[in-house]
Amino acid sequence: MAALTHSENHDATLLGRLTAWIANVRVRIERYRVYRQTMNEMGALNNQELADLGLHRSELRRVAYQASRKVC
Repeated sequence: MAALTHSENHDATLLGRLTAWIANVRVRIERYRVYRQTMNEMGALNNQELADLGLHRSELRRVAYQASRKVC
């Protein structure tokens, strides 16, 4: 007589992978939200205000990307 002994572990692994995937999607969405918010706020500054912060307009994408990586 054959018996299944590892069916629970397979389901738990699948559930664990699905949970990790959902968590990854949430992190990516939050990072993108922070990136867009940072780009919008810094894009609204004029060149003099950016210079006061020590930034040039060409650096905004890099700064927004770095800000989004600090979220999670």
